[in-house]
Amino acid sequence: MIRRSSLPDLVDESVLRGFSMLDCERRGSDGNIENLYPTSYMMSTVTVAISRDHREVANYYKEILNAPDNDTATRWQNQLTWALTRHLVAEELVMYPAFESILGERGRIIVDRGKFEHQDMKEKLNNFQSLKAGTAEFMPALKSLMEDLAQCINEEEMVDLPALDRALSSEYSKSLERAFHRTKSLAPSRSHPVALNIPLLGTVAWMLAAPFDQLGDLFRKFPDETLKI
Repeated sequence: MIRRSSLPDLVDESVLRGFSMLDCERRGSDGNIENLYPTSYMMSTVTVAISRDHREVANYYKEILNAPDNDTATRWQNQLTWALTRHLVAEELVMYPAFESILGERGRIIVDRGKFEHQDMKEKLNNFQSLKAGTAEFMPALKSLMEDLAQCINEEEMVDLPALDRALSSEYSKSLERAFHRTKSLAPSRSHPVALNIPLLGTVAWMLAAPFDQLGDLFRKFPDETLKI
């Protein structure tokens, strides 16, 4: 059974602190609201969609930490896996080409770094999704995954996405947002990592896996049936 009092032994607060940048506002020492982003920076439509995904996954993580029992933890484990897998696929198929075409060499550097980070997360997610809540491996695997994700999110939201936004037109951003959501709706809901040096194989793998994952989701437990639609 997962007990909240036992969590400090398994998950330290550094992971939660890693998600501190997910709030675009915070209250300063004087009690006034401070904006974490530059005042001249306005997030585009697609950036808002990506940031919303980040916050949802962070919330699912916190739900697992606060789960009163293994059944509840398992439901949020499936929800986190479902959300993060689809998000990673959509970023790679929609956002990576946009970074390269719009930002040129800088975009290629961002994409190359992102591919390695995503590969590591997909492998860790593949391991985590197979673990049972309450086992000795469950919380350490979750912590390791979320530490990597927190670092990736902070890089994206504070550096990469603002750079892309400055070069995006409003219409192109809306087009990317539509493609991002459309890709998520077709993506698999379980992690299926393949060799990083065979990108085409990865695309084929998720296309083949998606219908089987969606069928499997019918038999998996989720916190609320409306959440995974």
